[in-house]
Amino acid sequence: MSNVLLYKDCNQPALTALLDALGLQVQLVQAQQKIPGSFWGDEEAGLIKSTIYIRPDTPVHSALHEACHFACMDDERRASLHTNAGGNSAEENAVCYLQILLSDALPDVGRRKMFSDMDSWGYSFRLGSTERWFSEDANEARLLLQQKGLLKLADRLTHSDRSAFQ
Repeated sequence: MSNVLLYKDCNQPALTALLDALGLQVQLVQAQQKIPGSFWGDEEAGLIKSTIYIRPDTPVHSALHEACHFACMDDERRASLHTNAGGNSAEENAVCYLQILLSDALPDVGRRKMFSDMDSWGYSFRLGSTERWFSEDANEARLLLQQKGLLKLADRLTHSDRSAFQ
């Protein structure tokens, strides 16, 4: 995972602003300290209620992924959120799709970098790559995001026109 973009190397104010727009408070964790609420452990972002925990070595794709889980939840799930975002496979796909869309809001990320970083981490899709899945096999993810109103949110946060996905 040596080529993935880490929090310490990203445009931190832009990422913090995006996470804030999703309703999350960013809590920085000191290097080498355990990340509270991290499902995967190590350097992966953590979630507890409306706080996302990030360390300097946290991959940006991990922070976006956890933030998108939060965005896909209802208030009841958010109130009890601690470490495991839960959800089903349809939601997991919607989360992946949304994190790709939201990567366009970050000046040093964008979807090409997100595709690459997700592939490096080991996201597994039927078509063999994140980009192919996003382009060719993500209809159900788009539908779920549309039903939740999150495609319109992504448009607003990225200041882009994604009317083709509506």
